[in-house]
Amino acid sequence: MQTFNQTIMKLKITMLLAVFALGACESVLEKYPLDKPSDATFLSSEAELVMAVNGVYNNLWYVRNGQIEYILDNMADISWDRNAGDFTVIGNGSHSATTALFADIWDLYYSGIGRCNFILANMGRAEGNANQEVIEQVEGQALFLRGYWYSQLIMLYGDVPFVTEPLSVENGKQTRTDKNIIVDRLLVDLDRAAELLPVSWPAADRGRATKGAALALKSRVALMHERYEEAVDAARNVLELNAYQLYPDYNALFRYAGESSSEVIFEVMFQHGIQHHSFPLCTHSRNAGGHSTKVPSQNMVDSYECIDGLPIDESPLYDPTHPFENRDPRLRQSIAVPGDVYLGYQFETHKDSVECWNYNVSPAQRIPNQDALNPYATFSGYCWRKAADPADVGSSINRSSLNFIVIRLAEVYLNLAEAKIELNEIDTECLNAINVVRGRASVNMPAVEPGKSQREMRTLIRRERKVELAMEGLRLHDIRRWKIAHLVMPGPFLGRPNKPYSYKDQGIPTIDDNGVIDYSGYIDKLTVVEQRFFNAERDYLWPIPQEEMDVNELLEQNNGY
Repeated sequence: MQTFNQTIMKLKITMLLAVFALGACESVLEKYPLDKPSDATFLSSEAELVMAVNGVYNNLWYVRNGQIEYILDNMADISWDRNAGDFTVIGNGSHSATTALFADIWDLYYSGIGRCNFILANMGRAEGNANQEVIEQVEGQALFLRGYWYSQLIMLYGDVPFVTEPLSVENGKQTRTDKNIIVDRLLVDLDRAAELLPVSWPAADRGRATKGAALALKSRVALMHERYEEAVDAARNVLELNAYQLYPDYNALFRYAGESSSEVIFEVMFQHGIQHHSFPLCTHSRNAGGHSTKVPSQNMVDSYECIDGLPIDESPLYDPTHPFENRDPRLRQSIAVPGDVYLGYQFETHKDSVECWNYNVSPAQRIPNQDALNPYATFSGYCWRKAADPADVGSSINRSSLNFIVIRLAEVYLNLAEAKIELNEIDTECLNAINVVRGRASVNMPAVEPGKSQREMRTLIRRERKVELAMEGLRLHDIRRWKIAHLVMPGPFLGRPNKPYSYKDQGIPTIDDNGVIDYSGYIDKLTVVEQRFFNAERDYLWPIPQEEMDVNELLEQNNGY
């Protein structure tokens, strides 16, 4: 038997480009090339099956300034992109159907789906030439990856063409399919993928989809489309595998130390010499050589509870003159705030802090503070600490090989808890799912006690998802499915108090049940980064890319575009 481990070296190093098209091309003479695979015969051997499925993983890479899953949060309320490009215009509501990102993502996802469809339609050619276990594992990976991309498409665009077979010239134009029909199929496909995939792979194959990944994705899809019973069952099935544990150090989880840790269920893999990204260049501070283009909002900072488990507008521990003290440890593990040491430098963003300490040398030295002096330093006064590893300071800042986590155990726990809250089953299982996340060793926040109403629990779980999963690409989906995007998106995108040392003048905002933070009492004291707009009749969905509309008259555009 030839296993994946025998067929291919470590996946992170050897993701190969697939060498097949999305449909068959027949020559008049039916002559097959002798030096490369032919569409007519490709997938007839075990090696070709492995080559093909490896190629599909390439479509997970979206490396324009970082991984798309992380960049999505810059189009939500918690983060902002300074580049004045597509991420910025989508975030502030000035986009249109011709905005290039919409077509980029559409093409990337459908290209991956097409590769999956080719495998699923033609893998029977390998029957008798490949071990059955390998055939089934290839099928499981293709079903998982296709399901992942469709899950993203329907959250971003709504109803989309649902293609499950290779396309030809004759059937290349497809109408949009009701997303509920797509969800029905995805849940079935992910069950099938879970049956076929192993709980784990040998070390040389790490990064491949697993049984846990299929079940965790099913829990996400079911939750986001209000299939709450199925979300609970899928999340339970993940936990029952006993294959995952929360990583004790929340901060290190998003560094090289946390790669492929016990918490990671599925991640996008990178490796120098194969594929790298420049996300650190976008998020690191100016002192650390970054451009600080993607930065968190004051709204995000103020969403973290105090250490007594109360939001800042209710906790007696909150002091606006020392706003970062007595706070949920995830605040300073996710975000660099003034007063921190960040990537070896004193992090100060008030404009009169013209010098700061460089702790990367011994003894420490005073240096010009670029986080105050550079006109393009963080506009909000904060930086993202997530996915910021000191190893990427210097020559690796735009050539990082840090993996991006797509699905992890904490999300599964929160999926389980939210689904049970929506079912009004606020029992021990529900509370435990929240409390195990809050009780992580490096977090240690107070447990949620029983006795809260469904409304109170809904507010709590939404805040918990916001802080636990910040900058991981789920916030945009969450505010859309909760139908609160029109409440949290429009208006000024706010940063830190706008005068030197003016935290002493900061008031205490009020926070409602939807997590909307009201700064009206002292908004004049905060930095206004930009004004954002949100059209509730239009912006709950992205437009179908105009280039798709131009070539396919069967498509109907989303409202308002």
